[in-house]
Amino acid sequence: MPRAEEAIVLVGGLGTRLRSVVAGVPKPLASVAGRPFLAHLLDQLAASGLRRVILATGYMAEKIEQTIGARWADMDIAYSKEPEPLGTGGAIRLAAALLQGNGVHLANGDTFLRYDPSALERVVVATGATLGIALARVHDVGRYGAVEVADGRVIAFREKGGHGPGLINAGSYFLTAAAVDGLPGDESAYSFESRVLLPSALAGKVAAMDDTRDFIDIGVPDDYARAQQLFGR
Repeated sequence: MPRAEEAIVLVGGLGTRLRSVVAGVPKPLASVAGRPFLAHLLDQLAASGLRRVILATGYMAEKIEQTIGARWADMDIAYSKEPEPLGTGGAIRLAAALLQGNGVHLANGDTFLRYDPSALERVVVATGATLGIALARVHDVGRYGAVEVADGRVIAFREKGGHGPGLINAGSYFLTAAAVDGLPGDESAYSFESRVLLPSALAGKVAAMDDTRDFIDIGVPDDYARAQQLFGR
């Protein structure tokens, strides 16, 4: 099976938690080490061999399009603009209508995780799963909620509030063509995590990969400050 060369990046959120330190731009364009955060994410996708990215926009969509344009490195950039807030699931479903190939990588525009997307795709194929998650290992799962894995598959998601080291969902996925075709289409707005990811995991259809590093989430001011160090070194 040919490897997928497309990604959907969710960049439509309001970013309310970050407005105390970033004003006037959507969260993915927040300046990190002198460049928009989204630039660092797109650089990694290009370096990993992806050739086309669909940016799922919403809030301040025009600013994102003006900043990124139609090409980035060796990648074509397309845009899928929400007519109204659709939730993560609705935004993915809308953007998926623009896909040209089979299967797609998926990322959040306010998180960064260094990993090999093609390796995640291979894990999904090898396990016969319909989708996969690249998990991040953190010192304390309390803020994120933990992910439990057995035999290479996700078996449970634990609520926030736990403590100690563990694996978390870093918002980096691979969806097979079957997963894309199975995205719910019966309502305009829904959560990908609750409507797709959770039931798929309970059915044993979500592969897990933890060969990752350099996780960062700029959604809160403390981690936004930490991102300056991560990308400025």
